[in-house]
Amino acid sequence: MIEKRQFYINGAWVDPAAPRDMDVIDPATEDTCAVISLGDQADTDAAVAAAKTAFPGWAALEMSERIALLKKLSKIYKERRDDMAEAMRLEMGAPVDLATNGQWGAGAWHMAGFLEALADFEAETPYKEVDRTRLEPIGVCALITPWNWPMNQVVLKVFPALAVGCTVVLKPSEIAPLSSLLFAEMVHDAGIPAGVFNLVNGDGVGVGSQLSAHPDVDMVSFTGSTRAGIAISKAAADTLKRVSLELGGKGANIVFADADEKAVKRGVQHCMNNTGQSCNAPTRMLVERDRYAQAVEEAKATAEATQVGPTSESGRHIGPVVSEAQFNKIQGLIEVGIKEGATLVAGGLGRPEGVNKGYYVRPTVFADVTPDMTIYREEIFGPVLAMSPFDSEEEAISMANDTVYGLTNYIQSGDDAKRLRVARAVRSGMVETNGVGRQNGSPFGGYKQSGNGREGGLWGIEEFCEVKAISGCPWE
Repeated sequence: MIEKRQFYINGAWVDPAAPRDMDVIDPATEDTCAVISLGDQADTDAAVAAAKTAFPGWAALEMSERIALLKKLSKIYKERRDDMAEAMRLEMGAPVDLATNGQWGAGAWHMAGFLEALADFEAETPYKEVDRTRLEPIGVCALITPWNWPMNQVVLKVFPALAVGCTVVLKPSEIAPLSSLLFAEMVHDAGIPAGVFNLVNGDGVGVGSQLSAHPDVDMVSFTGSTRAGIAISKAAADTLKRVSLELGGKGANIVFADADEKAVKRGVQHCMNNTGQSCNAPTRMLVERDRYAQAVEEAKATAEATQVGPTSESGRHIGPVVSEAQFNKIQGLIEVGIKEGATLVAGGLGRPEGVNKGYYVRPTVFADVTPDMTIYREEIFGPVLAMSPFDSEEEAISMANDTVYGLTNYIQSGDDAKRLRVARAVRSGMVETNGVGRQNGSPFGGYKQSGNGREGGLWGIEEFCEVKAISGCPWE
């Protein structure tokens, strides 16, 4: 069992002011895999004070110096791939191949993307004849990250914040803190100066709320639930700090009759990836009626072919969901789907056959889901797909937009003009078509209750900047 009872503050590992131990549970076994301590106000204050003290010197460095240190961090991250993958396997239940490739790889991919984008980043540019604009670091940033893609989210926040000259306090999810503690070790080994990066473990009610309301925090960057994002926004309002939110989703995958033959299978597999624990998962499949009956059979076959297995074994199977609370929530929503009259075509209640331990969920598909049903509207955050038919392009767009969320929508069609037309009409921050993923550096973020921030590339770098206008100083 791992013991991680210290915080990383001002360049050193320090004991919590008033230790409160918490077990970290391996969701594959339901056993304790680590013990951490949760912080209190004194720990939060110490971390923020360290970041505030370090800010002037870090911001004054040439960007090339900061980038050189981030390149060292990237090198260390690559060298410790297996250690990081094991941490994520234990803490959030990613099967070892997913942890090593997808989960670890997301962090490495974003590091490379930011280093590429920074080559084109200009902090100061001319404006008309005698004006100029400057992008300057906003200051001390509280970074609050989730458990479902730990390194994806940590890198998306830490890298751009440090690159532009901000200092940070990271509060990872208390459910999955081990990868972030390991990341702090890497930051230390890279030689990033004391106080520039700090880490305090804690829950949302405690350290999360303290950071959101702290008068010396200039910005909060949060990824997580819409409910928590609302609470953070309210806590931050009294100090008028910037709040950048990347929240939930209920993405529609619009499958037109002329979609390619693998469109349905691809959509189901995407929904089930990471055991359905992705905010941008295509969890509503809207299928043109001429193809609907066939699509339901294809989705059923794909879900039934999706293997569920131990996280310690190699393979393309999915693992457990992250916690008992998440398992119970998903089971409750599957039960509601059945009671409200959706047609259960695959999966259902309980663990997969032959599994009696671990938070494993059966890959589940519902057909004939109507917009008034709970599973059509609520983010389930598990391997559960809701399927509905549509009769026209206009109806598909209306159904896709009939949600409080607006993160990612998906369009499958062989008609290029139709794909672009529908992509422009759906209300979401991202649209993927015909299975083509986003390019590195493309902005990640949503509309409506999916948040207001943009992460990745130049947009993610500018997120941590203030804009200053200077007049009367001609460009040299």
